[in-house]
Amino acid sequence: MAYEGLPYRMVSKPEDLICYEVKYKETDLFCCTKEGLEDFVKERVLFYRNQIEEYIRLNPVFRESLVPLPYDNFAPPIVKQMLMCSEKIGVGPMATVAGAIAENVGEDLKDLSDEFIIENGGDIYLKTKRERYVSIYAKDSPLSLKIGLKIKPADHPYGICTSSGTFGHSLSFGKADAVCVVTRSATFSDGLATYIGNLVKSKDSIPAAIDSARKFDQLIGIVIIVGEYMGVWGKLELVRV
Repeated sequence: MAYEGLPYRMVSKPEDLICYEVKYKETDLFCCTKEGLEDFVKERVLFYRNQIEEYIRLNPVFRESLVPLPYDNFAPPIVKQMLMCSEKIGVGPMATVAGAIAENVGEDLKDLSDEFIIENGGDIYLKTKRERYVSIYAKDSPLSLKIGLKIKPADHPYGICTSSGTFGHSLSFGKADAVCVVTRSATFSDGLATYIGNLVKSKDSIPAAIDSARKFDQLIGIVIIVGEYMGVWGKLELVRV
């Protein structure tokens, strides 16, 4: 189910974790951890955003480029991560930014909470010791918030990110209502969701888009929704929500 009436909130509010929101400029986090760690998360958001913003100030092309940029040995670690993922996928580095912030904050939480959910406007990085459910928001599609993913416990985090050509602030050249990608990295999932979303021009594009996604070894699974049509591939368990 969605959280607190916000349509892009894709994670239900778990009763066993403490949940809170952290907002700063375009970053809009919904966080769930074993203890209340709001102040810590706020500090980490500022830390990573300042790194990215300062890098953009010195390298404005980083914000505008729709294609991969050369690796920069002198960039901050989060920027290096974005550059590497975007180069592997074939998108501009800012296509990975929401996932990168979610992932880096989540990594910082590992020593403080053995379970966490960090969702940044629909892009999720989570580690769980029990089954969780992630719903898929697809705007006006009749499947929107009716289909979800069952996420099983694992000793590693998952990156679950969604791109859309019909809603949201992220740039997409496609027409998919939702492209939801699951890997172990929210940075990579964010960029790959954008890449595959750009390929989906209609329901007839779904099979070819899935074939393109399958070429990436990091992919665990993908869901594509266009109107009343849906394509699914990978090690995913879908549920009604």
